[in-house]
This record gives sequence, C-alpha cells and structure tokens, in this order.
Amino acid sequence: MKLAALISGGKDSLYACYLASKEHEIEYIVSMLPESSESYMFHYPNVKLTELQAKAMEKKIVFGRTKGEKERELEDLKKVLKGLDVDGIVTGALASNYQKRRIDRICEELGIQHIAPLWGIDPKKEWISLLKLGFEVIITQFACEGLDERWLGKRIDFRALEELEELSKRYRFHLGFEGGEAETFVLYMPLFKKRIKIKKARKILENYRGFYIIEEAFLE
Repeated sequence: MKLAALISGGKDSLYACYLASKEHEIEYIVSMLPESSESYMFHYPNVKLTELQAKAMEKKIVFGRTKGEKERELEDLKKVLKGLDVDGIVTGALASNYQKRRIDRICEELGIQHIAPLWGIDPKKEWISLLKLGFEVIITQFACEGLDERWLGKRIDFRALEELEELSKRYRFHLGFEGGEAETFVLYMPLFKKRIKIKKARKILENYRGFYIIEEAFLE
C-alpha cells in the first residue's frame, strides 16, 4: 500500500513510520502545524522541524495548518489527507483511544486504512526496541511531576531509560508519554540518510512545564 505517515517529530510517529516502511511504501510525510500548544491531537514544540526529518528520509512532506481547536483540528487533518493519493495513513498511536478512534473515523470517511503498528505496545518494550535500532531521541517538553529542566534536550539512552522508568513508577506517569507528560524529537533513525544536528536551542520553564525550543538545526 501507499501510505502517508503522520509525523510529529517524536519517537512514536517516527518508529511507526519505520515499522510500516517494512511492508508498505511511505509516499508522503504529513505534519500538522497547530497554532496552539493546547492542541488535543498534535504536537506543538519544534513540529516545523519535521521538514528536516522528511529531507533526511528523502520523502515529500505536506504541512497542514490547524488552530488546534478540539474536534475542528480533525477536519483540518481530513482536508489534508483528502488531497493525497494514498491507501492509508500510519500513526504512532500507543494507547490513547481519544486519538486512535478519531483517526479511525477520518480514515473510514475517506475510504483509507489506518495503520497503527504501535497500538497496545508496552512502552518499555518500545523504548528498548527503538534504542537498539539506533534511534537518537531527545526530550523537548515535559508537563508532569518527576521531570525537570535537566531532562530538556537530554538524549535518551539505556541508562536514562532506567531512570525514566523509576520516575514513571514513583510519579505515576506513562513511560511512553502517551498522556502528554512529555514530548520527544528524533535526531536520527534508520530511515534517515543524514543526522539532524542542533546548532542553537533554548529552554523555557513555566509553572510545571518545560520546553526545549530548537532555534537552529541542520542535516549532517
């Protein structure tokens, strides 16, 4: 099948894209650009850098804009998908019924398939699998107890994963960040022909949340 991959820039969507590419052709990378950080469906921090990820994969990227308003943002995604000649869309849904059911509904209305290779996966198993494959993942946002400034921009390796697991148990957040506890960005994965290098970034802390804003990055 020819697929569009819905990419946020984070580990889940890129890992799902990688898995789907084993059996299907990834024709397009699709990224939604929400105007609001409160979007229910789509990532907000650093999402424009998915253009670099698409270039690293040598894939065509299609951007869709949305105000990030609940339910309306789904129609914005539907408009983008409607204009693409694909048989389905692959997403990195892990455990959120809210997201998966809505994507399922859009696909049913458009007559295409929703491929969600990570649905129901154990979050630790996901982390271990993608790290073994050579994924380079950093944390770009947190919004939960247990994570602090030192995690912003931090690359997750097996040692960091052990600490994350301990914190997730202590503070009861989802290890895969499915509840919005944190967001990630992928600097490298097996489908990339080049690595993404960060030249300039800054950290923002506000109340219980932290953001790692990548201001300049390039392919190496």
